[in-house]
Amino acid sequence: MSREVPSKEKLLLCFSGGKDSALGLWEIERCGQYEITALLTTVTAEYDRISMHGVRRGLLEQQAKATGYPLEQVLITADGDNAQYEARMREVLERYRDAGVRKVAFGDLFLEDVRRYREDNLAKVDMEAVFPLWGRATDELAQKFIEAGFRAVITCVDSQLLDGRFVGRDFDRDFLTELPAGVDACGENGEFHSFVYAGPIFNNFNNNEAIGFSRGETVVRGGRFHFCDLLPA
Repeated sequence: MSREVPSKEKLLLCFSGGKDSALGLWEIERCGQYEITALLTTVTAEYDRISMHGVRRGLLEQQAKATGYPLEQVLITADGDNAQYEARMREVLERYRDAGVRKVAFGDLFLEDVRRYREDNLAKVDMEAVFPLWGRATDELAQKFIEAGFRAVITCVDSQLLDGRFVGRDFDRDFLTELPAGVDACGENGEFHSFVYAGPIFNNFNNNEAIGFSRGETVVRGGRFHFCDLLPA
């Protein structure tokens, strides 16, 4: 008599295109407990870029295609406040909840206030948060990311927390070695953001550059944030 295999619980993954969300996706795939229904990304409409990371939407779409998962984009305006963000997120979340999805995963590492914010907002729509990387040592996670074959480039640096010269660099061992004391190895305090262009979450993992791009100009926004523009190949 054959034993029925239990179905996996459906889950949405908040995906910024950066290293923490990529590593979170990899962890979820390896645990085998969930079925990822879609990648959920916030995009600033006027700039046509991933919010905060500054990466062009076209590169995000290439990432999603390379993972094999559908991409769900939440569009917000450049001058939109938190109320707008929450309202638009809620609309999308309720649609997935009604389709049977009850869990949403995030790549957060240790910020308790951010975790509470996410959990409280999900509770309003009768959903729960999953944190596959929570509480792990960030220096060890950074090394694990590199050892697993992931490759990423730094797309945004907050110059109030880290020298802007780090923008545009690869996230590698040299980068980690040169980080000043007090800067988190994964940029969890907002020091920097990244774009993952190769790694085991992509179908063409053996290609060292699964997502083709070139580095464009570097600009400073608000006198503070240094962005390296990535141009699709």
